[in-house]
Amino acid sequence: MGFIGSVFSPWYRWSGRRDPQNHCCINVATYGPKSRFTMTDRGRGALRQSADMLQVGPSSMRWDGDRLVIEVNEVSSPPLVSRVRGTITLHPEVLFGQTHDLTPDGRHRWQPFAPIARIDVALDPGHHWTGHGYFDSNYGTHALEDDFNYWTWGRFPHKGGTRCFYDAILRDGQTQSVALHFHPDGRSAHVTPPPRARIARSLWAVRRETRADAGFQPHQELAMLDAPFYTRSAMRTCIDGEQATGVHEALDLRRYAQPLLKPMLALRVPRRAGWTFDD
Repeated sequence: MGFIGSVFSPWYRWSGRRDPQNHCCINVATYGPKSRFTMTDRGRGALRQSADMLQVGPSSMRWDGDRLVIEVNEVSSPPLVSRVRGTITLHPEVLFGQTHDLTPDGRHRWQPFAPIARIDVALDPGHHWTGHGYFDSNYGTHALEDDFNYWTWGRFPHKGGTRCFYDAILRDGQTQSVALHFHPDGRSAHVTPPPRARIARSLWAVRRETRADAGFQPHQELAMLDAPFYTRSAMRTCIDGEQATGVHEALDLRRYAQPLLKPMLALRVPRRAGWTFDD
């Protein structure tokens, strides 16, 4: 993930979030026995942008024709500190241009550029594979914890395309939901989502729920990332009679807003303000 204004960086929060370009990063998380996590908060001297390229320090993402090429050269955070280096290539099946409001006033928006894609991963240490890919963008004008208490997001293969669900609880207690079906021919449509279903809590006891047909109990098939306020996993559910495994996220912004959490995050998100390019 690429961030300009790194929303989960304690350094950005402590700075007052006045200068997004001075808190940027490219975040990489891998899973399994050789899993690594990189999220280095860098200063504005490490940022370069153009219409088809984003570079943050030694890592970058750029469009090469119809492919998105992500070059990674980072150092992972404790407890497994090591170099993470390689290339991720995303091949969108089709690109979508629309954006969707996540709050009634549009202060937070979601743009699923390539919800149906293929991905080639060649990262060291130990991650070389090809599979399903996805590419989107979230952006907003206010801190997430100022406007949200909680949200979940899920993407599931469905009838040759993809179903995506965003379900949020705003700070005032209102709910906001987006349910979309993306077709391989470039069409997308709002759909009626199945009911919400509770899932077992994460290792850090983050509450989780997703969409599933009545009577079906969704369940985790693979734990990916666990934090005190956030969890990502491969989740099995059933939508309109079709079972599918997809990526699911749950985010508790009330927990994230706790000041005592920020020093813990600083151990996983180091600040490197002094990067400069050689040329």
